[in-house]
Amino acid sequence: MRTVAITWETIHRHGEAWVSHHRLRYRMFVERQGWNVPSYRQLEYDEFDTPAATYILTIDDQGHALGTTRLIPTTRPYMVKSLWPHLVDNELPACESIWEASRFGCDRDLDASTRRCIVAQLILGCQEFGTANGISQYLGVMPPRIFKHVIAANGCPVTRAGPALKHLGHEIAAAYIGVSSSVLELVRSRTGIRRPVLEPALALVA
Repeated sequence: MRTVAITWETIHRHGEAWVSHHRLRYRMFVERQGWNVPSYRQLEYDEFDTPAATYILTIDDQGHALGTTRLIPTTRPYMVKSLWPHLVDNELPACESIWEASRFGCDRDLDASTRRCIVAQLILGCQEFGTANGISQYLGVMPPRIFKHVIAANGCPVTRAGPALKHLGHEIAAAYIGVSSSVLELVRSRTGIRRPVLEPALALVA
């Protein structure tokens, strides 16, 4: 099991990872959660899947995606600003040091121990990518319980950005997730994964 950072420019280096991550997103968000988002031939995508995005993926030995996160700089169009601005009380960010994190999740068909390992690697991968690229915070939207019991429980500071609301029967909220070398070390301590997880090179943005 490996964790990789992929952009549109590096898709060709990673075999099945790119297309399989869109299949995984379809299973997670369309089949399981019933989201009304674009899909084609059981591949989920949206208007924010652009060359500006970086994807942190945990993959198996055959290159199939087991977990996924999408990162987008807030200097480009991003989901919270376009679709969920009412979840953020203050001015929406538009700067190089704050990126949006979205489409976070892992394959629910795996056993609990494997899922915990995948989630830990995704969080570590996002922290490693962030510290390498001058990112101080990620902005995301997810159920508050995920922020508390997954993101914060693994060592990331979480600051709510505004009110929660009901969406498709689930409570969701926006929050900022802190990124720094000290947070990275805390996540490594909490997860027990002391080595760097992300490959290839971390600094993938200009």
